[in-house]
Amino acid sequence: MKLSIKRLTLMGVATSFFLACTTELGLTASQTKKDIELQIGVVQRFGRKPKDTLTLQAKSGDRLTLRFQTDGKLQTLTGSTAKFDLQMQSLAEPKVEERVVLSTHRSFESAEDSANRWRAQGIPVEIAQPSRWQVWAKRDVYSTPLLRRLLLQSLQAEGIQAAFIDTQVVQQQPRASFVVNGFRYTRDRVDISSGLGVIQVTHPGSDPSRLYAGSLRLQPNAYGTYTLVNQVPVETYLRGVVPHEIGTFAAQSVLEVQAILARTYALRNLRRFTIDNYQLCADTQCQVYYGLTGAHPTTDRAIAATKGLVLTYQNELVDAVYSSSTGGVTAPFNDVWYGPERPYLRAIVDSVGGSWDLSRKTLADEKNFRSFISQKKGFNEEKEEWFRWKFQSRLEDLSQELKDYLVSQKSTLAGFKTIQQMQVTKRSPAGRVLELTITTDLGRVKLQKDDVRKVFEEPASTLFYLEPIYDQKRVLKGYSFVGGGLGHGVGLSQTGSYHLGKLGWSSDRILRFYFPGTQLQPINDSIVFWRDALNDQATR
Repeated sequence: MKLSIKRLTLMGVATSFFLACTTELGLTASQTKKDIELQIGVVQRFGRKPKDTLTLQAKSGDRLTLRFQTDGKLQTLTGSTAKFDLQMQSLAEPKVEERVVLSTHRSFESAEDSANRWRAQGIPVEIAQPSRWQVWAKRDVYSTPLLRRLLLQSLQAEGIQAAFIDTQVVQQQPRASFVVNGFRYTRDRVDISSGLGVIQVTHPGSDPSRLYAGSLRLQPNAYGTYTLVNQVPVETYLRGVVPHEIGTFAAQSVLEVQAILARTYALRNLRRFTIDNYQLCADTQCQVYYGLTGAHPTTDRAIAATKGLVLTYQNELVDAVYSSSTGGVTAPFNDVWYGPERPYLRAIVDSVGGSWDLSRKTLADEKNFRSFISQKKGFNEEKEEWFRWKFQSRLEDLSQELKDYLVSQKSTLAGFKTIQQMQVTKRSPAGRVLELTITTDLGRVKLQKDDVRKVFEEPASTLFYLEPIYDQKRVLKGYSFVGGGLGHGVGLSQTGSYHLGKLGWSSDRILRFYFPGTQLQPINDSIVFWRDALNDQATR
């Protein structure tokens, strides 16, 4: 039976059309004039391991206050320490959990663009991150096995083969449990605060003990586990971000640049974890955040000196992205991700000396690109470790990485035996790999943009070319990835900014170099935090 996507949507779906892009961010006009409070998932998947534990502790002389619901009534406990673990509860009968996975991505940016494309077709969706970023058909709309299968059948009838139903049979479910003052309680949601506003969190086997300002909340997420959420003012949050993203010994102007970008990035990205009822994570999928642990006087001064300042383009917060190293040329937004182009994120040769002229020697040309990669002098990053690199991979390892990816995608090519050839088949004018074609004994696989790094471990960026490795009998044994840069390469180069800081460049000059056409201004009620590209609606 063939059902069009539009017809399926009309089967009770249209009335629940999901505009996740216009999520309420909880910001009022008055809040933009003071220190906005953020919600950061500092332990995102508590309960993924059956023996997971969390210990929350107040500072010496202080007490924790824990609040939770018991039979519909608010209960309050106090104590110096709360120890959380998991109690596995057997279900009376096995429960089948399903979701329709429409696409999988390495980055939120590409997942969000995919989500907008599905919405444009009338498919209500939500963005999730069980491990990789995924776009799911909205669960409370496609709430029955029949609707999920009809949707999948409709998609397949229209030639969309990447979508699949992820099915898990659950016989036990973890329940969060905690001990305070020798008594055990089992609750799904717990709010934790302290008199001094500082709590130490210990998560053994994962992170060292860290101090967090503000309050904490343990709450369920969309993956059958729990998330520990830190509610913290944005300026305090920056104290746990800036020293870990840029270091503490760069020039003051460089530290100020990082503070401005980290503040801008956080406020623009409050929608990332709508599905889990918080806003940002604490790792490199957002910004590295360690609470008050590692806060440093030099970065604290930079945060204070730039308090409330954000970077804007046409009065909208910019995508304030940055990476460790660009490899000598920054990547336009669409070289790495999908979605509307950002005019201020363009290809810029990361040099103050005119080391390469992109207008005359495009890096889309393979000969030019290899010449560019062989050039090691005259760039802002030239003395940095990741400016140029070469990594070798055995064919067996590459084949296994590709196989793991295809299995996760439930691809019909997942049963291939070996890779026969890998070739960069499309490259951008800024040199980034836009398409990598892999020929296997069962057929060809094409990887686009940042999906290349989702599949293969070796390339540190998409600014690379391939060198085949042969044995003495000219049998293919593997490939060398030869390239430059570390990370996505869009926006600011952190190592490049070090050099500019040493040259005496001011923070606003560094920002203008990497984000041309932008303006620096204090947070105010007129600034758009983020604009919904699908519906042209602004969130302030």
